Amino acid sequence: MAGGGFCRLPGGTVVVALALHGPADGAGPGTPVRVLVHAANRARALTRLRNLGLRAVYLRGNAQPPTPDEITAVLHHPDGLLWRRTASPAGQELWHPIRALLGTAGYAGPARPAA
Repeated sequence: MAGGGFCRLPGGTVVVALALHGPADGAGPGTPVRVLVHAANRARALTRLRNLGLRAVYLRGNAQPPTPDEITAVLHHPDGLLWRRTASPAGQELWHPIRALLGTAGYAGPARPAA
């Protein structure tokens, strides 16, 4: 995963920012998105994403840490998980909750057949 980083906050928690390819039903097929996660540590931040079905999520290095504006956005959101498209100008698109990216299934995995 290229384009990721983290920032440790004074309280000991971290904000992780990752560049991912959005699923087809969320931001559009293959549209690059920037995902922000607030968690107790880096491992828990990645686990939160993996639990939502984003299995191939890794953080290698700290090439693109979250900006102060991104940190403020994720800290003020109740879920602590946000995303927005990276292709659009940064000042024009608002942050979206992760539910909007994952669609109606609530996770990025395949839809389960009704029993």
